[in-house]
Amino acid sequence: MDKTARIYVAGHRGLVGSAIVRKLKADGYTHILKRTHAELDLTDATATEAFFAEHKPEYVFLAAAKVGGIVANNTYPAEFIRDNLAIQTSVIHAAWKHGVTRLLFLGSSCIYPKHVPQPMKEEHLLTGPLEPTNRPYALAKIAGIEMCWSYNRQYGTKYLAAMPTNLYGPGDNYHPENSHVIPALIRKFHEAKARGDASVTVWGTGTPRREFLFSDDMADACVFLMSLSDDKYDSLLGSDESRTGKFEPPLINIGVGEDVTIRELAETVSEVVGYRGDIVFDTTKPDGTPRKLMDMGRLQAIGWRANTGFRSGLSRAYSDFLSHGATALG
Repeated sequence: MDKTARIYVAGHRGLVGSAIVRKLKADGYTHILKRTHAELDLTDATATEAFFAEHKPEYVFLAAAKVGGIVANNTYPAEFIRDNLAIQTSVIHAAWKHGVTRLLFLGSSCIYPKHVPQPMKEEHLLTGPLEPTNRPYALAKIAGIEMCWSYNRQYGTKYLAAMPTNLYGPGDNYHPENSHVIPALIRKFHEAKARGDASVTVWGTGTPRREFLFSDDMADACVFLMSLSDDKYDSLLGSDESRTGKFEPPLINIGVGEDVTIRELAETVSEVVGYRGDIVFDTTKPDGTPRKLMDMGRLQAIGWRANTGFRSGLSRAYSDFLSHGATALG
């Protein structure tokens, strides 16, 4: 990407999009296109196409999505599949129609089957049933991967789907019901510390293992991918299965290649927040999938690795919570 290229970051206010904007600015890119939801409703295909027609972005980071935790996914399944399908359909089609050079579609590790072998490889896509609690969201993201693949095959576009592992960092959502595990624990331990609670209860046994990626590392990987030389970038775009007989979608994992137990996570968050009480695990509550770890072989083979240590990332996330999240929550 040329430093003066027109780059559109869809969803620039979210955890993913805001990190990508920070990375682009830090790297000296000068023409970053951004629109809030109030300014541009990406579920509106007509409005989206008008934006592309007027501003002619050359590169697109498609980070806009309706996202949330288990409670939100269970409560609003229709919105999760409808809105995400609408957003990605509008943006991907407009990108093709108006000649976008490269598009990076951001998804989630939940696209992989519930009982997939560990670590999860790109080739495991569509090999088994999904986790039912977030299946509508996962199916929408899988459809986005297929859309990128289909447009590449039919129109010769260069659209790549990147699937980050569990993310955390500045700009996260700390809502008590709709947030993911790290921001939820940060808020829980912070409030327990403020009240002087003797203990904090965490759901499950604490034994499941999860992988966590700091959002700025994710953004670094995204910009790294979009800046690859043509030959390296094109090698990630998969193949036409009808011709090769191989299942090779334009898909790449973004993670750290290491995981921690939920117990280790809770203990580390507690230490970072400065909570001194006990941690109690409620074993009557569900654990969920035993393990979710990304296989990082494909991305590491082309030269990228995460560089933010887990404790360091959590400390930065907690500082952001103190600066923004805690104030917003009152």
